[in-house]
Amino acid sequence: MRPWTSATTAGEVSVNAGDHAAEPHEPIVDLVPVVQRVVAARVADRGLRDDIVQETLARVMASRSRIERDTLVPYAIVTARNLIASAAQREQRARRNAHLFVPTDDLEPRPDEEVLRQVDASLIEAAMRRLSPAEREILVAHEVRGTDTATLAAALDSTPGAVAGQLSRARARLRVEFLIAQNGDEPPTDRCRPILIALSAGNRRRQQELDSRGHLLACDFCALLSPTLLARRSRRPVPEDERVVVSVDADVVRARQKGREVGVTAGLAPTELTVLATAISEIARNVVKFAKRGEFVFSVVTEGGRMGVRVVARDSGPGIRDVTRALEDGYSTYRGLGLGLPGARRLMDEFDIVTEIGEGTTVSMVKWRA
Repeated sequence: MRPWTSATTAGEVSVNAGDHAAEPHEPIVDLVPVVQRVVAARVADRGLRDDIVQETLARVMASRSRIERDTLVPYAIVTARNLIASAAQREQRARRNAHLFVPTDDLEPRPDEEVLRQVDASLIEAAMRRLSPAEREILVAHEVRGTDTATLAAALDSTPGAVAGQLSRARARLRVEFLIAQNGDEPPTDRCRPILIALSAGNRRRQQELDSRGHLLACDFCALLSPTLLARRSRRPVPEDERVVVSVDADVVRARQKGREVGVTAGLAPTELTVLATAISEIARNVVKFAKRGEFVFSVVTEGGRMGVRVVARDSGPGIRDVTRALEDGYSTYRGLGLGLPGARRLMDEFDIVTEIGEGTTVSMVKWRA
Protein backbone atom coordinates (compact mmCIF):
# COMPACT_ATOMS: atom_id res chain seq x y z
CA MET A 1 0.00 0.00 0.00
CA ARG A 2 1.42 3.33 -1.04
CA PRO A 3 1.52 5.84 1.82
CA TRP A 4 0.69 8.96 -0.22
CA THR A 5 -2.19 8.75 -2.65
CA SER A 6 -4.43 11.62 -1.55
CA ALA A 7 -4.32 15.16 -2.92
CA THR A 8 -1.62 17.34 -1.42
CA THR A 9 -2.31 20.48 0.57
CA ALA A 10 -1.19 23.98 -0.37
CA GLY A 11 2.57 24.31 -0.29
CA GLU A 12 3.06 20.55 -0.42
CA VAL A 13 4.64 18.59 -3.25
CA SER A 14 4.37 14.86 -3.77
CA VAL A 15 6.37 12.70 -6.16
CA ASN A 16 5.77 8.99 -6.60
CA ALA A 17 8.62 7.06 -8.17
CA GLY A 18 7.49 3.67 -6.95
CA ASP A 19 7.16 2.23 -10.44
CA HIS A 20 10.78 2.98 -11.34
CA ALA A 21 12.88 -0.02 -10.36
CA ALA A 22 16.64 0.25 -10.02
CA GLU A 23 18.27 0.43 -13.44
CA PRO A 24 19.62 -2.99 -14.47
CA HIS A 25 23.03 -1.59 -15.38
CA GLU A 26 23.40 0.91 -12.57
CA PRO A 27 27.21 1.22 -12.23
CA ILE A 28 27.10 1.75 -8.47
CA VAL A 29 25.50 -1.68 -8.02
CA ASP A 30 28.26 -3.23 -10.17
CA LEU A 31 30.87 -1.68 -7.87
CA VAL A 32 29.61 -3.49 -4.75
CA PRO A 33 31.50 -6.82 -5.18
CA VAL A 34 34.67 -4.99 -6.30
CA VAL A 35 34.72 -2.74 -3.23
CA GLN A 36 33.85 -5.65 -0.95
CA ARG A 37 36.85 -7.64 -2.19
CA VAL A 38 39.25 -4.71 -1.78
CA VAL A 39 38.10 -4.02 1.78
CA ALA A 40 37.87 -7.68 2.84
CA ALA A 41 41.50 -8.22 1.80
CA ARG A 42 42.68 -5.52 4.23
CA VAL A 43 40.15 -5.36 7.09
CA ALA A 44 39.37 -8.28 9.40
CA ASP A 45 36.56 -6.75 11.45
CA ARG A 46 33.26 -7.44 9.73
CA GLY A 47 31.46 -4.40 11.13
CA LEU A 48 34.28 -2.09 10.05
CA ARG A 49 34.30 -3.74 6.61
CA ASP A 50 30.61 -3.00 6.13
CA ASP A 51 31.05 0.61 7.22
CA ILE A 52 33.99 1.18 4.85
CA VAL A 53 32.18 -0.44 1.90
CA GLN A 54 29.08 1.70 2.45
CA GLU A 55 31.11 4.85 3.02
CA THR A 56 33.03 4.18 -0.20
CA LEU A 57 29.85 3.74 -2.22
CA ALA A 58 28.31 6.84 -0.65
CA ARG A 59 31.32 8.94 -1.62
CA VAL A 60 31.35 7.53 -5.14
CA MET A 61 27.66 8.36 -5.52
CA ALA A 62 28.24 11.89 -4.26
CA SER A 63 30.97 12.36 -6.89
CA ARG A 64 29.34 10.37 -9.68
CA SER A 65 28.38 13.37 -11.79
CA ARG A 66 32.06 14.40 -12.00
CA ILE A 67 33.47 10.96 -12.81
CA GLU A 68 33.52 9.21 -16.15
CA ARG A 69 31.85 5.80 -16.10
CA ASP A 70 35.09 4.07 -17.20
CA THR A 71 36.97 5.47 -14.19
CA LEU A 72 34.40 4.55 -11.52
CA VAL A 73 36.14 1.31 -10.55
CA PRO A 74 39.64 2.77 -9.97
CA TYR A 75 38.09 5.78 -8.22
CA ALA A 76 36.16 3.45 -5.88
CA ILE A 77 39.25 1.35 -5.16
CA VAL A 78 41.34 4.43 -4.29
CA THR A 79 38.54 5.79 -2.10
CA ALA A 80 38.25 2.47 -0.24
CA ARG A 81 42.00 2.29 0.35
CA ASN A 82 42.04 5.86 1.69
CA LEU A 83 39.22 5.05 4.11
CA ILE A 84 41.05 1.89 5.24
CA ALA A 85 44.19 3.95 5.89
CA SER A 86 42.21 6.53 7.86
CA ALA A 87 40.63 3.80 9.99
CA ALA A 88 44.06 2.31 10.71
CA GLN A 89 45.41 5.71 11.77
CA ARG A 90 42.46 6.21 14.15
CA GLU A 91 43.11 2.80 15.69
CA GLN A 92 46.80 3.59 16.19
CA ARG A 93 45.97 6.91 17.88
CA ALA A 94 43.49 5.13 20.14
CA ARG A 95 46.16 2.62 21.22
CA ARG A 96 48.68 5.38 21.88
CA ASN A 97 46.20 7.25 24.06
CA ALA A 98 44.84 4.22 25.90
CA HIS A 99 46.94 4.98 28.99
CA LEU A 100 45.08 8.26 29.42
CA PHE A 101 41.87 6.42 30.31
CA VAL A 102 41.81 4.81 33.75
CA PRO A 103 39.06 2.67 35.27
CA THR A 104 37.02 4.44 37.91
CA ASP A 105 35.45 1.42 39.64
CA ASP A 106 37.95 1.45 42.51
CA LEU A 107 38.05 5.19 43.08
CA GLU A 108 37.00 6.65 46.41
CA PRO A 109 33.55 8.30 46.60
CA ARG A 110 33.64 11.84 45.35
CA PRO A 111 33.52 14.56 48.02
CA ASP A 112 30.64 16.27 46.19
CA GLU A 113 28.30 13.26 46.34
CA GLU A 114 26.43 14.69 49.34
CA VAL A 115 25.94 17.96 47.49
CA LEU A 116 24.58 16.05 44.49
CA ARG A 117 22.14 14.18 46.73
CA GLN A 118 20.92 17.48 48.10
CA VAL A 119 20.47 18.83 44.58
CA ASP A 120 18.45 15.74 43.61
CA ALA A 121 16.28 16.16 46.70
CA SER A 122 15.56 19.79 45.81
CA LEU A 123 14.66 18.79 42.23
CA ILE A 124 12.28 16.10 43.49
CA GLU A 125 10.68 18.64 45.81
CA ALA A 126 10.22 21.07 42.91
CA ALA A 127 8.74 18.29 40.76
CA MET A 128 6.33 17.21 43.53
CA ARG A 129 5.01 20.76 43.77
CA ARG A 130 3.92 20.56 40.13
CA LEU A 131 1.71 17.53 40.83
CA SER A 132 -1.90 17.80 41.89
CA PRO A 133 -2.70 17.32 45.62
CA ALA A 134 -4.29 13.94 44.84
CA GLU A 135 -1.18 12.79 42.92
CA ARG A 136 1.12 13.92 45.73
CA GLU A 137 -0.99 12.23 48.37
CA ILE A 138 -1.17 8.86 46.65
CA LEU A 139 2.56 8.85 45.81
CA VAL A 140 3.62 9.73 49.35
CA ALA A 141 1.26 7.14 50.83
CA HIS A 142 2.53 4.36 48.58
CA GLU A 143 6.21 5.21 48.06
CA VAL A 144 7.07 6.79 51.43
CA ARG A 145 4.68 5.21 53.93
CA GLY A 146 4.53 1.86 52.12
CA THR A 147 0.72 1.66 51.97
CA ASP A 148 -0.35 -1.10 49.57
CA THR A 149 -2.81 -0.56 46.72
CA ALA A 150 -5.59 -2.57 48.40
CA THR A 151 -5.50 -0.37 51.51
CA LEU A 152 -5.38 2.78 49.38
CA ALA A 153 -8.30 1.51 47.31
CA ALA A 154 -10.41 0.95 50.42
CA ALA A 155 -9.60 4.44 51.72
CA LEU A 156 -10.44 6.04 48.37
CA ASP A 157 -13.53 3.91 47.75
CA SER A 158 -11.89 2.60 44.58
CA THR A 159 -10.34 -0.63 43.30
CA PRO A 160 -6.71 -1.81 43.53
CA GLY A 161 -6.47 -1.77 39.71
CA ALA A 162 -7.67 1.83 39.49
CA VAL A 163 -5.23 2.87 42.24
CA ALA A 164 -2.37 1.12 40.42
CA GLY A 165 -3.29 3.10 37.29
CA GLN A 166 -3.30 6.36 39.26
CA LEU A 167 0.12 5.54 40.71
CA SER A 168 1.52 4.78 37.26
CA ARG A 169 0.24 8.08 35.85
CA ALA A 170 1.55 10.02 38.84
CA ARG A 171 5.01 8.44 38.52
CA ALA A 172 5.05 9.23 34.79
CA ARG A 173 4.27 12.89 35.45
CA LEU A 174 6.76 13.05 38.33
CA ARG A 175 9.55 11.81 36.03
CA VAL A 176 8.68 14.52 33.51
CA GLU A 177 8.54 17.29 36.11
CA PHE A 178 11.87 16.14 37.58
CA LEU A 179 13.55 16.36 34.16
CA ILE A 180 12.01 19.77 33.51
CA ALA A 181 13.25 21.03 36.89
CA GLN A 182 16.67 19.54 36.19
CA ASN A 183 16.79 21.24 32.79
CA GLY A 184 16.02 24.61 34.38
CA ASP A 185 13.73 25.91 31.63
CA GLU A 186 9.99 25.70 31.14
CA PRO A 187 8.70 23.85 28.04
CA PRO A 188 8.35 26.23 25.07
CA THR A 189 4.84 25.07 24.00
CA ASP A 190 1.64 23.81 25.60
CA ARG A 191 2.07 20.50 23.74
CA CYS A 192 5.38 19.65 25.39
CA ARG A 193 4.17 18.45 28.79
CA PRO A 194 1.36 16.19 27.49
CA ILE A 195 3.72 14.62 24.95
CA LEU A 196 6.50 14.06 27.47
CA ILE A 197 4.03 12.51 29.94
CA ALA A 198 2.72 10.19 27.21
CA LEU A 199 6.31 9.13 26.47
CA SER A 200 7.06 8.64 30.15
CA ALA A 201 3.93 6.50 30.62
CA GLY A 202 4.55 4.51 27.43
CA ASN A 203 1.05 5.40 26.25
CA ARG A 204 1.35 4.72 22.52
CA ARG A 205 -2.24 5.65 21.71
CA ARG A 206 -1.84 9.03 23.36
CA GLN A 207 1.50 9.53 21.60
CA GLN A 208 -0.18 8.93 18.23
CA GLU A 209 -3.05 11.29 19.07
CA LEU A 210 -0.55 14.04 19.88
CA ASP A 211 1.77 13.21 16.93
CA SER A 212 4.62 12.95 19.40
CA ARG A 213 7.18 11.87 16.80
CA GLY A 214 6.47 14.85 14.59
CA HIS A 215 6.74 17.12 17.62
CA LEU A 216 10.08 15.61 18.68
CA LEU A 217 11.54 16.32 15.25
CA ALA A 218 10.73 20.02 15.58
CA CYS A 219 11.13 20.70 19.33
CA ASP A 220 14.68 20.84 20.72
CA PHE A 221 13.42 20.94 24.31
CA CYS A 222 11.45 17.68 24.08
CA ALA A 223 14.09 16.01 21.91
CA LEU A 224 16.60 16.67 24.71
CA LEU A 225 14.42 15.19 27.46
CA SER A 226 12.80 12.31 25.59
CA PRO A 227 15.79 9.89 25.46
CA THR A 228 15.83 9.68 29.26
CA LEU A 229 12.10 8.92 29.33
CA LEU A 230 12.39 6.30 26.58
CA ALA A 231 15.55 4.62 27.91
CA ARG A 232 13.79 3.23 30.96
CA ARG A 233 11.39 1.38 28.67
CA SER A 234 14.15 -0.23 26.58
CA ARG A 235 13.63 -3.67 28.16
CA ARG A 236 10.20 -3.97 26.63
CA PRO A 237 9.83 -6.18 23.53
CA VAL A 238 11.13 -4.50 20.40
CA PRO A 239 8.23 -3.23 18.26
CA GLU A 240 7.78 -4.40 14.67
CA ASP A 241 9.10 -1.11 13.31
CA GLU A 242 12.67 -0.11 14.11
CA ARG A 243 13.36 3.62 14.55
CA VAL A 244 16.56 5.67 14.47
CA VAL A 245 16.72 9.42 15.11
CA VAL A 246 19.24 11.19 12.87
CA SER A 247 20.75 14.58 13.68
CA VAL A 248 24.57 14.19 13.56
CA ASP A 249 27.07 12.34 11.37
CA ALA A 250 27.36 9.41 13.80
CA ASP A 251 23.64 8.76 13.36
CA VAL A 252 24.19 8.07 9.65
CA VAL A 253 26.17 4.96 10.58
CA ARG A 254 23.48 3.90 13.08
CA ALA A 255 20.76 4.29 10.48
CA ARG A 256 22.46 2.24 7.81
CA GLN A 257 23.45 -0.47 10.34
CA LYS A 258 19.85 -0.72 11.48
CA GLY A 259 18.76 -0.93 7.85
CA ARG A 260 21.12 -3.84 7.31
CA GLU A 261 19.79 -5.61 10.41
CA VAL A 262 16.21 -5.33 9.19
CA GLY A 263 17.36 -6.37 5.70
CA VAL A 264 18.86 -9.56 7.13
CA THR A 265 15.50 -10.29 8.75
CA ALA A 266 13.84 -9.84 5.35
CA GLY A 267 16.32 -12.27 3.77
CA LEU A 268 18.11 -9.79 1.50
CA ALA A 269 21.28 -11.03 -0.17
CA PRO A 270 24.65 -9.47 0.80
CA THR A 271 24.76 -7.27 -2.32
CA GLU A 272 21.18 -6.16 -1.72
CA LEU A 273 22.05 -5.32 1.90
CA THR A 274 24.92 -3.12 0.74
CA VAL A 275 22.74 -1.36 -1.83
CA LEU A 276 20.05 -0.78 0.83
CA ALA A 277 22.56 0.59 3.33
CA THR A 278 24.07 2.88 0.70
CA ALA A 279 20.67 4.37 -0.19
CA ILE A 280 19.97 4.90 3.53
CA SER A 281 23.34 6.64 3.90
CA GLU A 282 22.52 9.03 1.07
CA ILE A 283 19.18 10.08 2.57
CA ALA A 284 20.58 10.25 6.11
CA ARG A 285 23.45 12.49 4.99
CA ASN A 286 20.96 14.89 3.48
CA VAL A 287 18.96 14.97 6.71
CA VAL A 288 22.10 15.83 8.70
CA LYS A 289 23.24 18.45 6.20
CA PHE A 290 20.01 20.22 5.38
CA ALA A 291 17.43 19.43 8.07
CA LYS A 292 17.23 20.10 11.77
CA ARG A 293 16.46 16.54 12.75
CA GLY A 294 15.09 13.41 11.16
CA GLU A 295 13.79 9.96 11.95
CA PHE A 296 14.16 6.71 10.02
CA VAL A 297 11.58 3.95 10.40
CA PHE A 298 12.49 0.46 9.14
CA SER A 299 10.03 -2.39 8.64
CA VAL A 300 9.85 -5.75 6.90
CA VAL A 301 7.10 -5.77 4.25
CA THR A 302 5.47 -8.54 2.24
CA GLU A 303 3.47 -8.26 -0.96
CA GLY A 304 2.39 -10.91 -3.42
CA GLY A 305 4.61 -13.56 -1.90
CA ARG A 306 7.75 -11.41 -1.92
CA MET A 307 9.52 -9.84 1.04
CA GLY A 308 11.53 -6.66 1.42
CA VAL A 309 12.41 -3.69 3.59
CA ARG A 310 10.54 -0.39 3.71
CA VAL A 311 12.45 2.70 4.88
CA VAL A 312 10.56 5.87 5.76
CA ALA A 313 12.72 8.94 6.44
CA ARG A 314 10.97 11.99 7.87
CA ASP A 315 12.67 15.30 8.67
CA SER A 316 11.76 18.76 9.95
CA GLY A 317 13.87 20.64 7.40
CA PRO A 318 13.00 23.44 4.97
CA GLY A 319 11.40 21.17 2.39
CA ILE A 320 12.23 20.95 -1.33
CA ARG A 321 11.05 23.72 -3.64
CA ASP A 322 11.69 21.87 -6.90
CA VAL A 323 11.43 18.10 -6.43
CA THR A 324 11.84 17.35 -10.13
CA ARG A 325 15.22 19.13 -10.24
CA ALA A 326 16.26 17.61 -6.91
CA LEU A 327 15.85 14.15 -8.44
CA GLU A 328 18.17 15.00 -11.36
CA ASP A 329 21.76 13.73 -11.28
CA GLY A 330 24.27 16.38 -10.32
CA TYR A 331 21.72 18.74 -8.76
CA SER A 332 22.16 19.95 -5.18
CA THR A 333 21.15 22.99 -3.20
CA TYR A 334 22.00 24.28 0.22
CA ARG A 335 18.36 25.33 0.61
CA GLY A 336 17.00 21.79 0.65
CA LEU A 337 17.64 18.12 -0.07
CA GLY A 338 19.07 17.02 -3.38
CA LEU A 339 22.58 15.58 -3.15
CA GLY A 340 21.67 11.92 -2.64
CA LEU A 341 18.07 11.64 -3.82
CA PRO A 342 18.83 10.55 -7.44
CA GLY A 343 21.25 7.85 -6.32
CA ALA A 344 18.92 6.51 -3.65
CA ARG A 345 16.06 6.47 -6.13
CA ARG A 346 18.07 4.39 -8.61
CA LEU A 347 19.26 1.91 -5.98
CA MET A 348 15.83 1.18 -4.51
CA ASP A 349 12.94 -0.66 -6.15
CA GLU A 350 10.29 1.81 -4.98
CA PHE A 351 10.76 5.47 -4.11
CA ASP A 352 8.20 8.06 -2.98
CA ILE A 353 8.69 11.58 -1.70
CA VAL A 354 6.36 14.11 -0.06
CA THR A 355 7.61 17.57 0.85
CA GLU A 356 6.08 20.72 2.28
CA ILE A 357 7.94 24.02 2.27
CA GLY A 358 8.89 25.06 5.77
CA GLU A 359 7.61 21.82 7.29
CA GLY A 360 9.93 19.07 6.09
CA THR A 361 10.23 16.09 3.76
CA THR A 362 9.24 12.43 3.97
CA VAL A 363 10.94 9.85 1.77
CA SER A 364 9.59 6.31 1.54
CA MET A 365 11.55 3.62 -0.30
CA VAL A 366 11.44 -0.17 -0.59
CA LYS A 367 14.08 -2.75 -1.45
CA TRP A 368 12.63 -6.12 -2.45
CA ARG A 369 14.46 -9.41 -2.08
CA ALA A 370 15.39 -10.74 -5.50
